[in-house]
Amino acid sequence: MNRPRKLMQAEVPGLAARRIAAEIIENVLAHGRTIDDQFDVEHAHPGLSTLSDRDRALVRMLAATVVRRLGSLRHLLGLYMSQGFPADAPRAETALLLGAAQILWLEVPDHAAVDLSVRLVQADRRAARFPGLINAVLRRVARDGRDDLAAATVALDTPQWLMERWSRHYGADTAAAIADAQAQAPPLDITVKANPEEWAARLRGKVLPTGTVRTIAQGPVTRLPGYDEGAWWVQDAAAALPVRLFGDVAGKRVADLCAAPGGKAAQLALAGARVTALDRAAGRVARLRTNFARLGVRAEIIEADAATWEAEPFDAVLLDAPCLSTGTIRRHPDVGWLKREADLAPLVEAQRRLLDHAVTLIRPGGLLVYCTCSLEPEEGEQQIDWVLARHPDLRRRPIEAAEVGGLDELLTASGDLRTLPHHLPDDEPRLSGLDGFFAARLERA
Repeated sequence: MNRPRKLMQAEVPGLAARRIAAEIIENVLAHGRTIDDQFDVEHAHPGLSTLSDRDRALVRMLAATVVRRLGSLRHLLGLYMSQGFPADAPRAETALLLGAAQILWLEVPDHAAVDLSVRLVQADRRAARFPGLINAVLRRVARDGRDDLAAATVALDTPQWLMERWSRHYGADTAAAIADAQAQAPPLDITVKANPEEWAARLRGKVLPTGTVRTIAQGPVTRLPGYDEGAWWVQDAAAALPVRLFGDVAGKRVADLCAAPGGKAAQLALAGARVTALDRAAGRVARLRTNFARLGVRAEIIEADAATWEAEPFDAVLLDAPCLSTGTIRRHPDVGWLKREADLAPLVEAQRRLLDHAVTLIRPGGLLVYCTCSLEPEEGEQQIDWVLARHPDLRRRPIEAAEVGGLDELLTASGDLRTLPHHLPDDEPRLSGLDGFFAARLERA
């Protein structure tokens, strides 16, 4: 007896993960939803709950790879499709993107990548007439794709508006190096409570000069040794640097004004500071509490707007301000495709309101560290120029190379921190790079 076609398709191993990955990708491209948002507990794609941890990790890898390499994929597929993607069947495009990504960058046999993409369109009402197209194009990708991509001479995976900005601010060669680094999948960086060498050995990684333990992700993070015990937390090596700029904080009152998800506040608390962790969104505050509970970190947690919140002056204030996040594209590849240059001006104004108020929360002689995970000077160096001109009682305290693991290439001529994604190269490409970050240390007279 023949079983229904849909049931037979549902039983094909790996098809459910591809279908959910396809829907997540379509939500990014058509509806502007980030990949992270679709994995968040409150807003997660409903299909994820039906998958094993391994398959959920596969879904994220598939979606992230397609979005990270979207420019290259569309360029390549465009070479092989004279009439473009079917306008009335978006699943056909998604199936092609997924199939090509698996063939070119993931360890999936070509025949399996092609077969699963064909099954994706067969299961979709609008795309069901295109299995022949999917099969033919993906077989061409398997045969010629790598050579045709190698012949491309532009940074396909970085939106043009970002390449133009980075070329103006950093020069064409550095912009190209940033784009190349952002097109690579990032390593797993963790901040450990103690014994980094021991944890590097247990996780088959290495200790960076800055003290971060770096490894290559080995399955779901929550299944790795030490996670449940709260021995460490995930934090890019660049993101772990701003807290080091305060020096010895033992016994000092320190406010983290935009604290969620809590990595920097946890660093401060474990260094002995009396931490007040602030965030204005209830969901982000809940995440702070959950993360601190796992880590065994003690801090005062407050839900409030950092631009208006009043308190007795602190010994030190950390302001990790909301920004365009263009330094995090390796980890959040949808940023470049979902953000627009027009988004920058409102963020700059919001940062200025936060900076202006943060100054009032520092006692005389206290420190303010301002940072953003942005490559845009308007959100970094230019903000420091602005706040120094506005507040004559502030002065810059230049950062020394010894404070950032001896890596003087991470420092600007003014003594600020400016990490770029191609910094910290490694013989093993999967262990290279940093998030793009800016940080400056200011002292109130």
